[in-house]
Amino acid sequence: MATEASTAAVTATVPQRRRRKATVWHRLLRHRLFVTGMFLFTLVAIGAIFADVLTTADPQKMSVRTRFEPPSLSYIFGTDNFGRSQWARVLYGAQLSLMIGLGVVVLNAIFGTLVGALAGYFRSLDNILMRIADAFMAFPVILLAIGITAALGPGSINAVIALAAVYTPRTARIVRASVLVAREMEYVQAAKACGAGDWRILRRHILPNCMAPLIVQLTFIFAYAVLSEAVLSFLGLGAQPPIPTWGNIISEGRQYIREAPWITLIPGIVLAATVLGLNLLGDGLRDVLDPRLKVQQ
Repeated sequence: MATEASTAAVTATVPQRRRRKATVWHRLLRHRLFVTGMFLFTLVAIGAIFADVLTTADPQKMSVRTRFEPPSLSYIFGTDNFGRSQWARVLYGAQLSLMIGLGVVVLNAIFGTLVGALAGYFRSLDNILMRIADAFMAFPVILLAIGITAALGPGSINAVIALAAVYTPRTARIVRASVLVAREMEYVQAAKACGAGDWRILRRHILPNCMAPLIVQLTFIFAYAVLSEAVLSFLGLGAQPPIPTWGNIISEGRQYIREAPWITLIPGIVLAATVLGLNLLGDGLRDVLDPRLKVQQ
């Protein structure tokens, strides 16, 4: 009888989880900020993923005869000072910028969650880990990223490492705050009373209940990472020319901003739209997933 009851309980929870997921998606699709952010980011992501299909031009091929061509039917985004297609360079620059942003998000999700969970659950590690995090957070984000990248050397991989090191302490603090609340819940105390180990409690009971604020934080980290990567590339610390990124395209075009403003204007608009879309996505997820906001509403 006990086995049948437990089986029925597990079976009953499956439709409940599906209904909760359907409810969350329904609320997200009704949220204007989320839908707007999803639309903007999807446009940029499609351009990055299908760059090979959307253009046949080589983003590094130079043509002196077509220098400084304004946007037209032949050249959608015009050409730069070397006659290279701006349409191709912006699309392939989107690939690299989004890949770097995604790499920063993945490293933040791994190390930020690990550090935050250890600091929040184990009191003996809390003070040590958080003081190290405070030391990193004492510096302005972009200045610290510039310093780390300058020490490691310019390049895409070093930019990912630098940005991940800068933003991981902020993610760790978000996770730590959630773990501090979750570890005092009754279900955690019940798991301890049943003899569950600390790592099992963290993995099975605490971290799954900390995913909502973590997901929201990672969307903002994605936006900050894309913007910071553009800054590093603009300063010559990211991917090196002739590899196109939004930052070095803007940097190369600043010398010709009067004669050919489209060289800097168009990648700047695409960068702004990407960051805006990710921020709107984060705002929508926060409004729907944050239980404290649900209580206030």
